[in-house]
Amino acid sequence: MAEVKKADGTVKKSWFKGLKSEFNKVIWTDRSTLIKQTIAVVCITAIVALLILVIDTVGMDIIDLLTK
Repeated sequence: MAEVKKADGTVKKSWFKGLKSEFNKVIWTDRSTLIKQTIAVVCITAIVALLILVIDTVGMDIIDLLTK
């Protein structure tokens, strides 16, 4: 079932063939770029997590001081 003819006479490609052709258009990055970008994402995620932890801890301490 590679091609299906629709009612209006046009030909519809198989979903899998369309997927394969789209994957062939993708420009994949090289290994060194992928490693650099992965390290950057992990570092930024850790920094943001620490920032949220500090803000949350300080905020909870302030709330505790105000409510006691």
